[in-house]
Amino acid sequence: MEPDIITVGLDGSPESLAAAQWAADEADRRQSVLRLLHAWILLAAEAADTPPERDQNAAARQLVRRAADEVRERHPHLQIIEDLVGSEAEPALLRAAGESLMVVLGSRALGTWESYVLGDVSLNVVGRAEGPVVLVRAAERAKTPRHASADGTPPAPDPRVVVGVGLNGPCDRMIGFAFDAAASRGLPLQAVHGRPLPVQAYTPWGIDPDAATELTKEAEIELRDALRPWCERFPGVLVQETVLPESPTRALVQTVFGAELLVVGRRRHRPLLAPRVGPVAHAAIHHVTCPVAVVPHD
Repeated sequence: MEPDIITVGLDGSPESLAAAQWAADEADRRQSVLRLLHAWILLAAEAADTPPERDQNAAARQLVRRAADEVRERHPHLQIIEDLVGSEAEPALLRAAGESLMVVLGSRALGTWESYVLGDVSLNVVGRAEGPVVLVRAAERAKTPRHASADGTPPAPDPRVVVGVGLNGPCDRMIGFAFDAAASRGLPLQAVHGRPLPVQAYTPWGIDPDAATELTKEAEIELRDALRPWCERFPGVLVQETVLPESPTRALVQTVFGAELLVVGRRRHRPLLAPRVGPVAHAAIHHVTCPVAVVPHD
């Protein structure tokens, strides 16, 4: 059986080089093939004996070669495919998504205004790809101490994979991806579910604690039932279930700190005029600093 392919999209930016390194680590972990893909609409057919000074594709080749050289420094035995495509980036990446285990792209942080009004290639690919898309930031975060430091900085949680689980429809493909990611890394999995309190839970003096407790217990039972088949399939993965009486977006933001990977879902079939990427995935893409995997599901 041929190995799976993990494709990373390159554009020469620091973000795409960070994505290449993350994808290489993942390919090495899974014994997969790494494809370094650069799409350039001006790619020209060149004869084999074309002098370097007349090679119109020299810059594109150099971009891919630089990424391959950096990857090979850390993974000298990894099988790498250097792929130049004469196409716009978005259709090339969407085709790759149909052929790959996952597509990995660089992602830049956007300001509050930009994040809601600007679209880019990464966001469009996330919203249309048939397979998982992982978005990676360029800069490594400073290591937060595992124990409280002298200046009072709180310790970071232990490394883990976090998955945001909605319980209003099937999301087995996303949950399966998260369990597989945790198992391949030897990390625990934290499953987070946020459920806003109903209007009747609010009183003039605050939140009715009984109503909040009842809602949380109901959600915990539903979450446990949704995860049970996957816990049986991945018995080696330690699972932590977290239910918060918050919106799903706020629940993830409160719990994702210190995670090595966040997994969120995207429903393939959404209302005609609705955005292709829902609010939880959209917030994660633009505001979460760890790598974010967006997994399409029914």
